[in-house]
Amino acid sequence: MQGQQRVDEWKRLGSTQVTANGIDLRVVEHGTGAPVVFCHGFPELGFSWRHQVFALADAGFRTLTPDMRGYGGSSRPERIDQYDMVTICGDLAGLLDAYGLEDAIFVGHDWGASVVWHMAREYPDRVRAVAGLSVPATPRSSGPPTAIMRSRLGEEFYMIWFQEPGVADQVLNADVRRTLQQVQVEILRAQNFQDTSLPMPPLPEWLDPAEFDYYVESFTATGFTGGLNYYRNLDRTWERTEHLEGVKIGQPSLFIAGSTDPVIQFTPLHKMSALLSDLRGSVILDGAGHWIQQERPDEVNAALIEFVRGLG
Repeated sequence: MQGQQRVDEWKRLGSTQVTANGIDLRVVEHGTGAPVVFCHGFPELGFSWRHQVFALADAGFRTLTPDMRGYGGSSRPERIDQYDMVTICGDLAGLLDAYGLEDAIFVGHDWGASVVWHMAREYPDRVRAVAGLSVPATPRSSGPPTAIMRSRLGEEFYMIWFQEPGVADQVLNADVRRTLQQVQVEILRAQNFQDTSLPMPPLPEWLDPAEFDYYVESFTATGFTGGLNYYRNLDRTWERTEHLEGVKIGQPSLFIAGSTDPVIQFTPLHKMSALLSDLRGSVILDGAGHWIQQERPDEVNAALIEFVRGLG
């Protein structure tokens, strides 16, 4: 299927504005059966799950895919402290309430993975099972995360550069197309965004120009501040989740990542065993990078469908 066809099919699904946790979430619903909630990361949209939404619906599941708080057609609160993990998990609990659901299977990528791992502990009765892509589950850190990152990875590490309000925002918003194209290749160092003399990297083969234009249009309208505010709450989330110290994820769980994803280099996989007590699988796709559900959709879909069907 060509990229424009995928965009058109996605748009034909339509969306609903759902009030949850005091904000509005734009949610795409497709399929019938046991509910699966897809949570995207930075800088992405619900559209990032286009391959999975159709595959899971065809497999007999009801998919609910929001633009997360701060993105796309959902609310973008101005206050930075409205983007900590406890608040975002409250959005997802509110989404379930809005649809009259007791629980759901949660699947997340990148920041969305961090969200669903937290969701499984913050609202255990509302998470039937959980799958994280690219970002492994890790125990609560021994101290404020930004201090640890600064000492280990330096001031040029992208998460540290993102901390100062307005700084990264201005750089990323100045050329939305360039920013989105750059993140497909390398985002770990601030210089990669700041140095506009660097050649524009080509689009990866797995991202059609029409699909890329969908992202460009959305982020041109919204900017990147909402997504950046997730990073600006790393320490606030740590402060607000002391009650989760030592709490394990007891629900059935799945982890999927690409072997060349830099995230699993600075977030070691071995730490997952201390947190996941019912890990059903850890799938590492050889040669795949960070944007795995778009880069290798067939393999990701197969792993997800096997996982959710195995829940009984």
